[in-house]
Amino acid sequence: MSSLELRIPPPAVTAIVAFIMWGINMVTPSLQFHDTTRVVAAISVALLGGYISLVGVISFRRMKTTINPTRPEKASLLVASGVFKVTRNPMYVGMVLVLIGWAIFLSSPWALLGPMAFALYITRFQIIPEERALDAIFGSEYTSYKARVRRWI
Repeated sequence: MSSLELRIPPPAVTAIVAFIMWGINMVTPSLQFHDTTRVVAAISVALLGGYISLVGVISFRRMKTTINPTRPEKASLLVASGVFKVTRNPMYVGMVLVLIGWAIFLSSPWALLGPMAFALYITRFQIIPEERALDAIFGSEYTSYKARVRRWI
């Protein structure tokens, strides 16, 4: 299974999971919500997720370190300010929120399995390998950061 580590870019995983969630929605019963409420809630959660992800990307760009999630060994700086004081993985937190917004839009309680599956997959095949690489690059500085800031939220 280690062959999947750092192989599929997280945005692609997000898209794959969103497609699977749509498929689940097609074969399972949906909840009945007022359309306006459902759409507003879905868009609000998804926009929040997009914003959190974007803030993480902008932070990396400002610090001139790599945003390529398949090459964490290229990191030139440990970013520990801004949103990275709250979560070590704001881009992935944002992607989970986008998927939750999609599940709300679909009105499918079963589709909520998607964000959970995404979080489990990303933790195992993306975050843990990234953490190994960052440990190797930044050593005790990264260990101290991990002790202060949670992996998710």
